[in-house]
Amino acid sequence: CERPRDTCDNHTNQLDGTKEERELPRVIKPDDASLNSTTLSDASQDKEGSFAVPRSDSVAILETIPDLPVHSNGSPEPGQPVQNAVSDDDYLEKNIPPEAEELSFEVSYSEMVTEALKRKKLKKSDIKKEDHVLTKFIVQKTRFGLTEAGDLSAEDMKKIRHLSLIELTAFFDAFGIQLKRNKTEKVKGRDNGIFGVPLTVLLDSDRKKDPGVKVPLVLQKFFEKVEESGLESEGIFRLSGCTAKVKQYREELDAKFNADKFKWDKMCHREAAVMLKAFFRELPTSLFPVEYIPAFISLMERGPHVKVQFQALHLMVMALPDANRDTAEALMTFFSKVIANESKNRMSLWNISTVMAPNLFFSRSKHSDYEELLLANTAAHIIRLMLKYQKILWKVPSFLITQVRRMNEATMLLKKQLPSVRKLLRRRTLERETASPKTSKVLQKSPSARRMSDVPEGVIRVHAPLLSKVSMAIQLNSQTKAKDILAKFQYENSHGSSECIKIQNQRLYEIGGNIGEHCLDPDAYILDVYRINPQAEWVIKPQPSS
Repeated sequence: CERPRDTCDNHTNQLDGTKEERELPRVIKPDDASLNSTTLSDASQDKEGSFAVPRSDSVAILETIPDLPVHSNGSPEPGQPVQNAVSDDDYLEKNIPPEAEELSFEVSYSEMVTEALKRKKLKKSDIKKEDHVLTKFIVQKTRFGLTEAGDLSAEDMKKIRHLSLIELTAFFDAFGIQLKRNKTEKVKGRDNGIFGVPLTVLLDSDRKKDPGVKVPLVLQKFFEKVEESGLESEGIFRLSGCTAKVKQYREELDAKFNADKFKWDKMCHREAAVMLKAFFRELPTSLFPVEYIPAFISLMERGPHVKVQFQALHLMVMALPDANRDTAEALMTFFSKVIANESKNRMSLWNISTVMAPNLFFSRSKHSDYEELLLANTAAHIIRLMLKYQKILWKVPSFLITQVRRMNEATMLLKKQLPSVRKLLRRRTLERETASPKTSKVLQKSPSARRMSDVPEGVIRVHAPLLSKVSMAIQLNSQTKAKDILAKFQYENSHGSSECIKIQNQRLYEIGGNIGEHCLDPDAYILDVYRINPQAEWVIKPQPSS
């Protein structure tokens, strides 16, 4: 990849040292031919932290943990300790730890800010570019554990998106800000190729090769190419690469990628970085909803504490379509790897957010220079928040999951009140049992019927169709966690090494009742989950890969 500069007339690798780092970029429009080339500055490198979720690998069958009185939402009583807090693990700066602050997922964000505003106890802060530290948040795990966006079924995630938008509207309303979803000019996008193709179209094509893929395969290849040899390359996302080669590779990717005929070994990490930016900039609609930016700008003008900013951002992320959210999560994970090599590539958290924001937030509508500056400034700050808090940003707030359960319970009640619907469901169940008697025998038997016949109260029957021990009745107590049940199955199937490998890649799922499908946190206390969803099925199966 390291070639003499004179081998390509248009090869421009130099870093522009003529501008101040404080200068924000113009908003890049999709038809702009040039890439942003804001300069690097040693004095502006941020020192940020990230978050890590501790996971226990204990294989104890039923380890002893003191009982904790809990509220109905899974939170412990005041004064009681909470197990497994999610805290940050600073990966850039160890010597300047910011003051930690607790962040709760149990209470509606709009209720929190409304109450704080009434009591005039809402903290304010003036976040500037020169700030090197953002508040460290600690998220306490409840008895139900924490839930990733990918842990819920597609149908339940649709409800989460709908509820998040309602919650976001109420959140801004508490500040007197109207959430106007101004429709931006949209482009239909291409039906084939790579660049300018909607994410959903790309994923539909990719899933013919890999049904479980969540992030476009070509984007994953761009990540891999940069990671191979570009993580330590100085100014990797500020270089323009070889214009002629970039154009050639773009044309070849559009024509050959889907047929698996593109030769990746000839591409340099510089060209991969350039095309990664172009990929996002040329999407029919921006990865992040630019129509919400005016409301976020109004929020920023009120100078709220970074906790309030995070809460607004968290709801915005939960409201994203699945394809956008999954892609954004993969992108932030990739950027973390770039930032981890900041000492060599000079790409700090602030550098990355400044360079990439115009590619991830863009509008084809006409704006004044001042409006473009506001958009660029706010977008860069949002990316900075996403990078800082990415380990907790993708977790679904518990209060939204509670609302989904209530919606599903209301639907179940409605079905019980409609005899015609009940008959239809019974007929379909019989048809499924006739078509697949083996499966129905294991998974489709009515939970209520099972409980009445062979499963006493407080005992669940867990199914593991892919293991040799396919079913087991387990007596629950207040100490039983999801990981304990997995350990029990691992112990029972431990006579074969292949079974050990299988169980390590599987998780316990809560299926049916008032939830569609829920991959449980290994630290979730199952008796508490059982009590809020007694009609659920319990199944051990592989967790889909990202």
